[in-house]
Parts: sequence; C-alpha cells; structure tokens
Amino acid sequence: MTRRPNFVFFIPDQLRADAVGAFGNTVIDTPHIDALAATGTRFTNAFVQHPVCSPSRASLLTGWYPHTAGHRTLTHLLRSDEPNLLRILKDSGYHVTWPGRRGDTFAPGMTELSVHEYGFSVPPNMGYDGDYPEGMWSRLFYRGRITGDDPVDADEALIRTAEQWLQNPPDQPWVLFLPLVAPHCPFQAQEPWFSRHDRAAMADPVPAGDPAGEPRFMRAIRETYEIGEVTAAHWREIKATYYGMIERLDDQLGRITAAVERAGAAEDTVTLFFADHGEYLGDYGLIEKWPTAMHECITRDPLVIGGGLPGGGTCSAMVELIDVLPTVLELAGVPAPHRHFGRSLLPQLHDPALPNREFAFTEGGFTIEEEPQLETPPFPYDRKGELQHTDPTLVGRTVAVRDRDWTYVWRLYEQPELYDRRTDPHELINLAGQPEYADVQERMHEAMVRWMVETSDVIPFDRDPRSPEVQLPHPGGVPTSYSGDRCSSTM
Repeated sequence: MTRRPNFVFFIPDQLRADAVGAFGNTVIDTPHIDALAATGTRFTNAFVQHPVCSPSRASLLTGWYPHTAGHRTLTHLLRSDEPNLLRILKDSGYHVTWPGRRGDTFAPGMTELSVHEYGFSVPPNMGYDGDYPEGMWSRLFYRGRITGDDPVDADEALIRTAEQWLQNPPDQPWVLFLPLVAPHCPFQAQEPWFSRHDRAAMADPVPAGDPAGEPRFMRAIRETYEIGEVTAAHWREIKATYYGMIERLDDQLGRITAAVERAGAAEDTVTLFFADHGEYLGDYGLIEKWPTAMHECITRDPLVIGGGLPGGGTCSAMVELIDVLPTVLELAGVPAPHRHFGRSLLPQLHDPALPNREFAFTEGGFTIEEEPQLETPPFPYDRKGELQHTDPTLVGRTVAVRDRDWTYVWRLYEQPELYDRRTDPHELINLAGQPEYADVQERMHEAMVRWMVETSDVIPFDRDPRSPEVQLPHPGGVPTSYSGDRCSSTM
C-alpha cells in the first residue's frame, strides 16, 4: 500500500460460521467469501462478545465488553460521549460512508458525528413485514419465496447504493460500512437463491442433549414456540432457505469487490467480513437466538480479513470481535483515544501461527430487577418477549469462557456448564460438578472472575480538575474568600 488503507466492513447479521464454505461447509456455495479468505486470513476461533445484535455491535465498535458501559440491551445504543471506531476514523481524516439505514447501533445524534454520508441513493421497494404461511411457519420465522418484479429489500438497496458510491469514491482514505440484514430472519429469498438447494439433501440439525444439563430457556422455547410439532421437513426447508440467503449475500460481496476493483482501489483497500452473531437453525430443537445463548452456533464468528494485505492463511488462535477495533486502527496508523480491551490482529495477519488470547468471553442476559427494561416485541417475536417477562431468570446474566479446548458457562440463576469441545464439539454433555473435571472448572471460573474485575469499567483519559470554580451565590448571599492550600491531590 502507498497510503493509509481504505476499509470495507461487510457485516451480515445472524450468520453462522459453519454456514460458510471457507469455514468447512461443503454444501453451500460462497465463492466470494472463500476467495477473500484464500487471499487473506480467516480466524477459526473468533467469538462474539454478545449473542444479540445491538450489544454485539456496540462492543465491536468500542472495543468494550457489553458490561463495561451497560450496553446489554437493544435500546441502550452508543452515545455521543462514548468512543466508536467509525467516529475515530472520521476524526482522523477518513471519509466514512454508511449506505443503508440501521437503527440498532447509534443513539440520536451519534450517526451525524460518526459518518459523512448515510442512507440510500437507491431506496428499497419492499420491507421485512408481511404474511407468513399457515401453521408452524411464523413461530419458525419462515416466510419463504419472495416474488415480484425486481424486489429490492434493504440489503439490495444498500449494495446498489454502495456500487453507485464506488463509481466516484473520494481521494482521501475512505471507509465503506455495510451492515446487512441477511441472513437474519424472516427466512425468505427470491429466485434464483430460494431454489438453489435441494431440501431433501439438507442435513438434520444437532439433536438436543441431556435435558438435566441444559439451561432452562431451551425447554421453555421448545414448549412456548410449540417446536415439538416441527418435523424434519420444516427444518430442511428453513436451512435450504437460510443457505439461499447466504449465497445471495455472497454474490453481493462479490459485487462490492468488483466495484472496488473498477474504482482502482483494490490494492489500497482492506475488507473485513464478520457477523454480529449466529443462528440456531434447528440445532437443539431451537430457532433464531436468545439473550443468554452461548452455543458455538451462536457465538463463533466467520471473521475474515483480507484485501491489500499479505495472504496470511488460517489462524486458529483465540480471537474476540473486539479485536477488530485495534486491528483497524493500527492498519490506519491511528492511536485509540480511549482505553479498550481489544488486541490488534496485525501480527496474526502476517503470521497466523502466532497466539493472541488464552480465553474468549461472551456474555448476555439480565438481572431479575431489570425485567421492566426488557423488550416487548411484536409478532412473531411476541412469545419470546412474553417468556422473558414472565420468568426473567430464563435470561439471567450469563458468561461463557472459552479456550482452545473447553467451554465454561456461568449462569446467575442456574447451574454452570462445562464442555470438552475436543470430544463434544456441539456442547451436549455438561461436565460441570463432576470431580474429575473440578480443576478445569476452577481454572475457567477463576479466569471469568479476573476478567470481570479487570474489565468492569474504564477510567476516561480526560481528567476533571479538582476544586473547580463554581458559579453560584454563597449561602446567605454573603461573599466569602478563601486562602491556603486546596486539598491534596493524593486524598
């Protein structure tokens, strides 16, 4: 590169890592993601810091864990007094463009401070509402085939807007931030994507494990959503549609890559591909996500960094999504103006064999006292909201700790979980409490406590003056003068 790199952030929503060819899926066709991974670096042990959209996005943009500043809900978004990666890049001289509209990241006024351009130059002509097929489909968030002439949803409008913008990008280094909706439910796709996969060829979901060892929300979802009535054909239909949605977003990534090449910016542009969280897709008899879901299908991320960088290959080091912030800032030559908890992955981009972290942490959930602050969503998410309000212990605060071999899950109102991923990759057999694994459980629990203490808050770099002048009348209105030393700064 001859100058500070441009950045393309291509961010699908609710994409499982194992639903991408570069991450081991042999059924799906994702040539453009795979090509980015082949020429860049894919991170096979990258994990999100929260299993739900808004808190995960707040975390990756700040380099903070969700608990650090209370970004644990869908309605506590990034504010103007908080740092975020886009604003840091903008303030350092980058031209930052956000095609499309997503209201789940920035509080009022923050978008204006963080980006130069926002919205659609090519507007969508369809939304994500509409009717569901009869029967179980609405509880599975499935809508099916999209019909009509040239249906343009928010993602297609975003891509067309970005393609137009790339016809004449600015001369200064730029950022193109592309947060998609797909493959987030409702599960729906237009042709040719809808019919790309033979339903009969879809693999069955991961079955549920021992009910005695699993968290209670899993059974509650199955019963409340009436998932016991779901057949294998239902799951195959949903998976085939989900795969079609992924293949469409892969095609859209290819269009953005081609537009960058046409702009003559390929050698100077770094592309980051990752999701905010995953999707159950029928595994364990569950669908969608949950605020305290810690399974790998929800928390493992398909992080790929490539374009304009040396081809690093495959990195199996433990990585957290908050590592994106310092990685981008180091590539841009911009110091972080705040304390954060990410670790730059630039060393791994040059040598994927290097270690990064011993542990990756994911958290979610609430206390019982926070129940009034939980969402009350409309249909078809209504039963999900009712479950949480009726029994908030089902979404009690939860922390998952992972190293290369083990997963430990601590839950505020339930029993802990311990899984040996070497022999139990789907985390079905809860080993917590068994004497022969006591040392592993203690080690993971101690790591969680230390992490929580070390990251519980941050001290801002800006200092407030002690004993500031106060512009108020004295009590009684009688002026008083003071002399002598002020309080010691060590008190």
